[in-house]
Amino acid sequence: MGAYILRRLLLMIPTIVGIMGISFLVIQFAPGGPIEQVISELTGQGNSATERISGGGDFQSQPVGGDDFSSKYRGAQGLDPEFIAKLEKQFGFDKPATERFLLMMWNYIRFDFGESYFRDVSVLDLIIEKMPVSISLGIWILLISYIISVPLGIKKAVSDGSRFDIWTSGVIIIAYAVPGFLFGIMLIVMFAGGSFFDWFPLRGLVSDNFADLSWWEKILDYFWHLTLPLISLALAAFATTTLLTKNSFIDEIRKQYVTTARAKGLSERQVLYGHVFRNAMLIIIAGFPAAFITAFFSGSLLIETIFSLDGLGRLGFESVVKRDYPVVFGTLFIFSLMGLVVSLISDLVYTWVDPRIDFERRDV
Repeated sequence: MGAYILRRLLLMIPTIVGIMGISFLVIQFAPGGPIEQVISELTGQGNSATERISGGGDFQSQPVGGDDFSSKYRGAQGLDPEFIAKLEKQFGFDKPATERFLLMMWNYIRFDFGESYFRDVSVLDLIIEKMPVSISLGIWILLISYIISVPLGIKKAVSDGSRFDIWTSGVIIIAYAVPGFLFGIMLIVMFAGGSFFDWFPLRGLVSDNFADLSWWEKILDYFWHLTLPLISLALAAFATTTLLTKNSFIDEIRKQYVTTARAKGLSERQVLYGHVFRNAMLIIIAGFPAAFITAFFSGSLLIETIFSLDGLGRLGFESVVKRDYPVVFGTLFIFSLMGLVVSLISDLVYTWVDPRIDFERRDV
């Protein structure tokens, strides 16, 4: 197992470099770079998200050579060339793209992610600042989806074809078909001061007077703010995990070793949890890395926006819109690294759940 872990760790290096390299290359052709953002604000041009993205593709987000800056950057006509040169130096565009990429990767290896272009704060501090929201949403969504969905999926597998299975499948399919953000809007209208009740807050992770509350009031306030966002996010995760668990258990229950175990006189509970459970849970464990990364980093953008939660989802989106490259690449590097590490941990859990699996005998 030690050799397998070492190989996986070594493979992370080219994987990370490939992810960052492709993303860096794509960014070079994206219109509306940080220099254009500054010029747009200085000249009073429109700087909405739509205009930044759809402003045209006949300019580049980095210098292309020459002294006529007006041909390099949209809106630079009439500006002092020395000022534009200073902007290039400030943002690092006075260096060739290859040199900038190598310098960026060297800094990232040392976990030096630099500072945001427009927020005057380090990327790492910015991520740490937004992390509580994403951690809160991610942890509770994973716990809710697994604590409820796994037992429900097992129950549906055992009672396959029964009235309970049919009705719960109908509810699950409907829940999966409804987009989480649409359900979130409905919850706001009904329970957050919309057209009906005003039971839940609509903004933030905690109340303004959170510091003055007692410890038990802080806990209640925290979950009071999280109730509606968690319900909105839980729909898709709940449905997917439940059906995955059910199908996995049905496949295992129909295998020969289950029939043999029953023939030996074992109770249904002993068969289910002593033999079937470990084998059936392998596919659930396999999907954990994707569920983990999605729940923490990429699945909550719309929910964060709807409920005014300032987390990593909104941070990533706003950074892309503003072309805040240090934040974009810094978060991409951290999230990719975490995804690879979680994937490795998932494989190690495989061997713990089923000792018959030996990754060292397989070609990596």
